Amino acid sequence: MSDKHPNVRALAVPSSRVSRFGRLSAMTAGVAGNMAFNGIAQLAQGQRPAMRDLLITPQNITRITEKLAQMRGAAMKIGQLMSMDTGEFLPPEMAQIMARLRDNAHIMPPAQLRRVLDTQWPKNWLGQFAKFDVRPIAAASIGQVHRARLKDGRDLAIKVQYPGVADSIDSDVANVGALLRMSGLIPKGFALGPYLEEARKQLHQETDYTREGQYLARFGALLADAPAFDVPAFIPEWSTPQILAMSYVESVPIEAAFTQPEAERHRIADALIGLTLRELFDEGLMQSDPNFANYRYDPQTGRIILLDFGATCELNPAVVAQYRALLAAGLINDHAALARIAQEIGFIAPDTADRHRMAIMDMMQMAFSALRADGPFDFTDKTLPRAMQNAGIALAEDGFVPPPLPIDVLLLQRKFGGMFLLASQLGAQLDLSGYFARYVASSAR
Repeated sequence: MSDKHPNVRALAVPSSRVSRFGRLSAMTAGVAGNMAFNGIAQLAQGQRPAMRDLLITPQNITRITEKLAQMRGAAMKIGQLMSMDTGEFLPPEMAQIMARLRDNAHIMPPAQLRRVLDTQWPKNWLGQFAKFDVRPIAAASIGQVHRARLKDGRDLAIKVQYPGVADSIDSDVANVGALLRMSGLIPKGFALGPYLEEARKQLHQETDYTREGQYLARFGALLADAPAFDVPAFIPEWSTPQILAMSYVESVPIEAAFTQPEAERHRIADALIGLTLRELFDEGLMQSDPNFANYRYDPQTGRIILLDFGATCELNPAVVAQYRALLAAGLINDHAALARIAQEIGFIAPDTADRHRMAIMDMMQMAFSALRADGPFDFTDKTLPRAMQNAGIALAEDGFVPPPLPIDVLLLQRKFGGMFLLASQLGAQLDLSGYFARYVASSAR
């Protein structure tokens, strides 16, 4: 096993449920202490402190991100799920937290890595490798990826799950939920429990690398005839429930494409938007994590490399039909149908106050008005996202409590937001009418 990156910081992942519970509880207590101290100081100065302002301080941001980055697993993943940086859509302090989480993910020390590999692979496994780099080429919340070469010449990327991550999901979710409730960032009356339960279920799925390997192979087959994309090949003989082996594909971060010529940037964005709609309407199967790290780029071929299928979900056919009908109603400006379908999906509850119902419908009209406009849709125009953000803030300040949404809807909205941001960063201006014509034409409504 080789080590070419001696300056990368390695910290052992706390693997027992007791140690992880203790660390997250200590973080929560420390944040609470900082909030209490700062609140008392503000009261002494005649100020009335806000819970949100007490939470989002440099000291607390540092404490939260450093602890979650060291722990990895569900604690870090939930932070990413709930606070993905979508540019204009989230408060800047949340973007700051997530930027630090992305930058601060630590790695397993080589000794801990070796213990994990020894428990998952046959005895004397190292003898079958010509090279194994112990320093990862990528590190995330649930696992880290290593490059290796077998003696038969195959170049592999091997994702190794952090020890104890799967066993700690339930306690991590409970503790992060406690922190969120304490923070004051959750609207009064908001039912956080169902979302935490869905996050818990999804995280258990994402730690099952056998499941992810199956979806990796499935997407590889689905996109075998799609020249815009490349999906690594699944290597089952070196994969286990905690190790995912795949072919290594040479590439650079998708951000490198942001400086490509305009035509190339538009082509990349068009391919990604097209894939998202195909996943939703044709396949009913979606890789629901739009983290930029899951998309890479080959400047030589122009192909987009797709990674990380742990968050893949089989969409409920009823939800797919609802979104098709929503698109159809919005594009012809059928206000009555749009309102009916919005309630079917769950954006509006039967007991939603009339003023909140009208505000939500106004937001939907804003979005569809932009999509109905003649000419290409300009993803770089900040007018729509800023207007949507301001309307959302106004709704929250007026006491609107979002109704619980099905997990499929939450994942779809997250994917749409991520694709919008990526297309914006690519500077894309796309004519979407062809996609709309195709998918609306098959609407049953």
